[in-house]
Amino acid sequence: MSSPTPPSPPSWPAPDVIAQLANALFQAGPGEPPGLPLAPTLPASPPSPTVVPASSVVTSVAPLAPAQPPVGPPDLPPVTIPSVVPTPTIPPPTPPAALAGTVPSPVSGSPASPPGLPQPGGSPGVFLPPVPSPFDIGALPQSLRDLLALVPPDHAGRPPAVEPPAAAAPAGLGGTVPGIYFPRDGETLPAANEVLAPPRAPAPDLGGLTPGLRPELVPDLGTSHRPFDAGSVKRDFPILQQQVHGKPLIWLDNAATTQKPQAVIDRLSHFYEYENSNIHRAAHTLAARATDAYESAREKVRRFLNAGSTKDIVFVRGTTEAINLVAQAWGRRNVKAGDEIVITWLEHHANIVPWQMLCAEVGARLRVAPVDDTGQVILEEYEKLLSPRTRIVSITQVSNALGTVVPVREMTAMAKRHGATVLVDGAQSVSHMPTDVQAIGCDFFVFSGHKVFGPTGIGVVYGRPDVLAHMPPWQGGGNMIADVTFEKTVYQGPPERFEAGTGNIADAVGLGAAIDYVEAIGMPVIAAYEHELLVYATETMLAVPGLKLIGTAKEKASVLSFVLDGCRTQDVGVALDREGIAVRAGHHCAQPILRRFGLETTVRPSLAFYNTREDVDALVTALQRIQSGRGYRLG
Repeated sequence: MSSPTPPSPPSWPAPDVIAQLANALFQAGPGEPPGLPLAPTLPASPPSPTVVPASSVVTSVAPLAPAQPPVGPPDLPPVTIPSVVPTPTIPPPTPPAALAGTVPSPVSGSPASPPGLPQPGGSPGVFLPPVPSPFDIGALPQSLRDLLALVPPDHAGRPPAVEPPAAAAPAGLGGTVPGIYFPRDGETLPAANEVLAPPRAPAPDLGGLTPGLRPELVPDLGTSHRPFDAGSVKRDFPILQQQVHGKPLIWLDNAATTQKPQAVIDRLSHFYEYENSNIHRAAHTLAARATDAYESAREKVRRFLNAGSTKDIVFVRGTTEAINLVAQAWGRRNVKAGDEIVITWLEHHANIVPWQMLCAEVGARLRVAPVDDTGQVILEEYEKLLSPRTRIVSITQVSNALGTVVPVREMTAMAKRHGATVLVDGAQSVSHMPTDVQAIGCDFFVFSGHKVFGPTGIGVVYGRPDVLAHMPPWQGGGNMIADVTFEKTVYQGPPERFEAGTGNIADAVGLGAAIDYVEAIGMPVIAAYEHELLVYATETMLAVPGLKLIGTAKEKASVLSFVLDGCRTQDVGVALDREGIAVRAGHHCAQPILRRFGLETTVRPSLAFYNTREDVDALVTALQRIQSGRGYRLG
């Protein structure tokens, strides 16, 4: 008896046909039909040096190069596939007595941050109840009260908004499923109008600010209304209690990185002691705790930036990776040969080099908005650069080399009138002033955690939801996928689509603790105090013979970049270090703007809210000694 004929196997397209279709889908922009498939090409050798713009070219464009097709998988519609077993809500173990009194996470109710951490102004490692700030809003000038009225309610301690559930929970279960929030039995979600941000008040008229070298980040407060005691807050930072070369450490290198309060250090320790696990992928207790802590940090960032949703917040390594992500994922899809990218002379290298690389790859032009002799962008010249060819404008909010506060809200509005997308680099602004991405109106906002008293290795991309939705992933791997077969991959939606692999979970949690810390003080309070300190430092440093400030814009924050007659900047930095004073001496990864002023390097003290007038006085005294040559051997 003959055996039955086996059924024929299904007929699949050849692998090369699948690859061609994938490439064709990826290359098609939003609303465009797929074009002819193009095979990705890799260079056989490093690019010729002639492809890289010469260092002397600072106002021109990146040289044209033949457009290269993007390399990557197709941008398929995001599909979220829930876990088979939802993450259960499991009570945590009882923590030590010193950590009693946890605050539930807004995600699943598990502890989102360890209790009993030092409050702003408390001694390191010792719990003290919050002390009301002596900052009297009613005593401020009306113009400053109008400015503070613009601060979102979130910055005044508004409870985190909870997004409506995306799907019904399995019977009897609360807690989390990746990408989905399930309310518990009896829990009431806020109405949609409670989740949305309230309408913004019109911007106050801040005309008539004090002219000259007095920086006008906010109106002058005078000396009779000190917002808070910086000396007391300084005790929250263990590293600032040490001595360097036998002198108390004075940290004036805050533009490079900020120090970490005990609250952030303790939060990191607590995570590794009680919560350490990978996230989103397991049903066990530690995975639930780690996921809650990570997503709670995302909510804190959302609130800090006044973003509309946690889905608009992508975690990355820092500002540099954030800009590269946008340049590659958004830029390669939307910037073509002949298009233009606009930046300013003030930019950090991280906001220059990725755009040069993109221009060289696709044949676009890089255009640079000039600044005046004070270091402020010339808005009339900036607007002349904008045209229908402008695809993206990428600008810093505060210059890391000069401290100039850039009018990003006005510049964003100008760019939008020409149909351009806008990225704002907030690395130097987030620790000095309140941030409201909706009020700015930008499409992207990026910053680094270590610039705002959080850990290194963690940063943020805020993206407008309609922009993120059409961006393909930059990297592939776990966590960013909904389904994978050998024939195709279906991606998650934002933000998971852009967070491939195991992220920096602990440091994201640490960033959340840093945001808690600065918001407990209040960003308006910090901005007011730092403005007063910056004015004092500007006036006292100008009394040093032979000292010239570089960057004298009327609106400044934090930075006091200078040169000293007859002294090399590196020697000044070393001499100040002998006095326990840490400053930056170099080009600050911003060579074009220093060369605009005929310099290669400057000395750059930069302030934070834990700095005091006594710190400034010590700096000025040391500079006077250096200039007089008493007690120093330079060179």
